[in-house]
Amino acid sequence: MSPSAAAPERAAAEGGGRGRPGQVWRSRRYRWDLRWSPYAFVAPFFLFFAVFGLFPLLYTGWAALHQVELTDPDSMTWVGLRNFTRLWDDEFFWNALRNTVTIGLLSTVPQLAIALGVAHLLNYRLRGSAFFRVAVLTPYATSVAAATLVFVLLFGRDYGMINWLLSAVGFGAVDWQNGTFASQLAVSTIVIWRWTGYNALIYLAAMQAVPGELYESAALDGASRWQQFVHVTVPSLRPTILFTCVVSTIGATQLFGEPLLFNGGAGATGGSDHQFQTLGLYLYEQGWVNLHLGRASAIAWAMFLILLLIAGAARLLRGRGDSR
Repeated sequence: MSPSAAAPERAAAEGGGRGRPGQVWRSRRYRWDLRWSPYAFVAPFFLFFAVFGLFPLLYTGWAALHQVELTDPDSMTWVGLRNFTRLWDDEFFWNALRNTVTIGLLSTVPQLAIALGVAHLLNYRLRGSAFFRVAVLTPYATSVAAATLVFVLLFGRDYGMINWLLSAVGFGAVDWQNGTFASQLAVSTIVIWRWTGYNALIYLAAMQAVPGELYESAALDGASRWQQFVHVTVPSLRPTILFTCVVSTIGATQLFGEPLLFNGGAGATGGSDHQFQTLGLYLYEQGWVNLHLGRASAIAWAMFLILLLIAGAARLLRGRGDSR
C-alpha cells in the first residue's frame, strides 16, 4: 500500500479514537453507575433511619443521662447514670419486666406452635386455599383498638362470653382484669389471635420452598405424614422458626396497645396492682403520665439493651446451627 493511500486510513483511525466523546462519556457513566448505584438505592433507607431511628436513639440516650421533665424539656440537669441506677432498685421496673417476660412466653410459644400447624394444613392442596390464606391474615390487619375492645367484652367478669362458657362446664367465673395470671393470659390471648396468621403465612412460604424430593425420599422409606412433618419439614424450617421466635420476642418486649386498652380507662398502670403492666406501659407512665422524660429515656435504653441481648443470643444459636 502506498504512503498516500495509507495516510487517510491512519488519519481516520486517529480521528475515530479522539473524535468519539459520546462513547467515552457513556463508558465513564457506566462505570460510575456500577460503582455508585447500589449506594444510591440504599441511601433513602439510611437517610430515613438516621432521621427517624438513629437520631431519636442517640437523643434518648443523652436524655437518659439528665433529669428532664416533659413540662420543661429545654431544662436538662446532668445526673449521669442515676436514672439507670434507680431502675436497679425500682420494684415497678422489675415487675414490668417480669410481666413482659410472662406475657411474652404465654403468647409466643402457643402462637408459633399454632401458626406452624395452620401453615402445615394450608400447605396441602385445599379447595379455596386462597380464601383461607386471606382469612388467617385478617386478624393481623385488624386494628389493635378494635380487637382489644372486643376481647374486653369477651373477658368481662359478669357478662363475658368466656366466663359464660366456663360456667356452662361447671367452673366458676374468673376476674380476668384483676387476677394476676388471668389478666396476663387474657392479654396473651389477644396477641395470639392477632399474630398467629401472620406467622402462619411466613411458615407457609418457607414450607413451599422445601424441595419435594425430600418428601418423596421419606415416603419411599416408609415415613408417615407426621414423620415427614417432624423429620423433614421442621428441620428445613429451622432458620425461619428462629426468625419468628426472635421477632415475636421483640414484639412481646414492645407490647403496649393491648395491655393499655385492656385496662380500660385506668391508664397505663396495667391493672389495679400493676399485674399486667409491661415495659412499654411503664415507659409510657413515667414519660407521659408522670412527665419524667429522663427516667422514661433510661427505660427505653434498658429495653434497647434487652433487645440487643436477644438478637445476640439468636445470632449465637444460628451460628451453632450452621456449624453442625
